[in-house]
Amino acid sequence: MSLAGCGDEQTTSNSAGKPSATTSVRPSTPAGGGDALTVQVKASTQAPAKTWTLRCDAADGKARGGDHPKADAACATLAKAKAPFAAPPKQQMCTKIYGGPEVATVKGTWKGQPVRARFTRTDGCELHRWSGLGPLFGDVPKVR
Repeated sequence: MSLAGCGDEQTTSNSAGKPSATTSVRPSTPAGGGDALTVQVKASTQAPAKTWTLRCDAADGKARGGDHPKADAACATLAKAKAPFAAPPKQQMCTKIYGGPEVATVKGTWKGQPVRARFTRTDGCELHRWSGLGPLFGDVPKVR
């Protein structure tokens, strides 16, 4: 069955919902160690963005600064993820389950590597990806 690699649409109970980062962060490890990310979340592509900074120690998953509202949980989630910023493979089949118009971007550095990732909730694969990093996006913003 080809759906096994698509993600489990039931994982959406961890509805994190603040996606997207547009502020740039230098792709080197910040002074004082750790990694720095800018997370930007929008209720839709046209909605205003909520933007946070997050500094983590990738080795132990501890928050080290920034203004992210769920910094400890976000850093711990990222530290446990195998490839948190990897996009779904191009040839992967995905369910056509729509999770909402939210969009998130994440930019900066993680484990010393540059990050520039975009997250949506447009299908089962993207929804699974979003749900796996739930605390990073905070609560899903409401569309107005």
